[in-house]
Amino acid sequence: MARRYFGTDGVRGVVGQTLTPELVERLGRAATHWSRAKRVFVGRDTRASGPELEDALVRGVVSGGATAILGGVLPTPAVALAGLDLGVVISASHNPPEYNGVKFFDSRGHKLSDAAEEEIEALLDEPPSDERGRVEETEEPAGFYIDHIIEKFGTDLDGFRIAVDCANGAYSAIAPTVFEQLGADVRALFDEPDGSNINVGCGATDTAALQREVVAGHFDLGIAFDGDGDRMLAVDERGQLVDGDQIVAVLALHLGVDVVAVTQMTNHGFHSLMRESGIRVVTTDVGDRYVLDALWRENGVLGGEQSGHIIYLRDHVSGDGLAAALLLCAALRGRSLSDAAAVMPRWAQRLRNVRVASKELNGSVIAAVNRLNADLVGSGRVLVRPSGTEPVVRVLAEAENEEVAQEACASLAALVEKELG
Repeated sequence: MARRYFGTDGVRGVVGQTLTPELVERLGRAATHWSRAKRVFVGRDTRASGPELEDALVRGVVSGGATAILGGVLPTPAVALAGLDLGVVISASHNPPEYNGVKFFDSRGHKLSDAAEEEIEALLDEPPSDERGRVEETEEPAGFYIDHIIEKFGTDLDGFRIAVDCANGAYSAIAPTVFEQLGADVRALFDEPDGSNINVGCGATDTAALQREVVAGHFDLGIAFDGDGDRMLAVDERGQLVDGDQIVAVLALHLGVDVVAVTQMTNHGFHSLMRESGIRVVTTDVGDRYVLDALWRENGVLGGEQSGHIIYLRDHVSGDGLAAALLLCAALRGRSLSDAAAVMPRWAQRLRNVRVASKELNGSVIAAVNRLNADLVGSGRVLVRPSGTEPVVRVLAEAENEEVAQEACASLAALVEKELG
């Protein structure tokens, strides 16, 4: 059975249109029935729609017979670490404020498989349980998370000057404090969420302001989170963006791993560096849960996505932006971030997000992709994939030559717009 509501990362949509309180309540009840949960931990990000959707989810959990434990505003990895029967986050991650969504974690803190999501959708029309649950609130819900991160991932940051972009999201009251407790001189940016400014002109999806601040303030580096804290990108001392591929490359060499998991989007230069370093690479579909699946299957601990999902499973269960940022700081060892990131050669990549009416790739688009890949074999590639979270098709072109990548991306994006727009 094809999934109707679940996408790449939970259920997501524009609030009041494709995502409604009624649907969220049904999802809460269905997931409770599916998991047979007795205790469900619930967190959310800073979107204005969060409290209403949290209420709807809790109604579903309680009607399914479980106790809903409210964590309030928390980063997604904190919910994954909570370790109850079921974890739920009301968040649309990196998407704009008008979006929201629902993410689920099982009792191990793992994201659900496609099959599990199908099973939940099959239970959406299940009636309430005979026995109702109840609601509990937690005191200082972020405390356990902060303690865990500092104990397991903390490093001496004395002498570091760091600009931290909190995306007006769930890390706003957490990340700057953690960096300061570890000794860093911190400049916090976009740490005043008002419900409507999450991810707007800031965060991991828009690092321009952070890049300017790092250069103007002569910071050692900048860290950019997304709204729910499961993504992290960095900015070096020159104001240049350091993406997830480069961060995973730096960490792979620093941590001495023998296998890493990445996605189809990962730069060819990363693969070259890992091959030269004797590190095996496992490539997955796009989505951090597929990276997680590969790590569990291969007994690996490190993986990630170019977009900033960085996963390190020693002392953790999921991707975590703050943990990744601390690992990156520890990996610098007196080097500048630009020097550390330069270890990875990069092929030119061009990415276009084409807004479409239909995300179903037709024969013309598929034929063009096959033709371009045949022409570029050995010197580049193209990849076209529908987004799992937005009404867009993503077009990636990669080549040794920047002009070739740019031309391939432009021509393919124009065709996608013509055929599917």
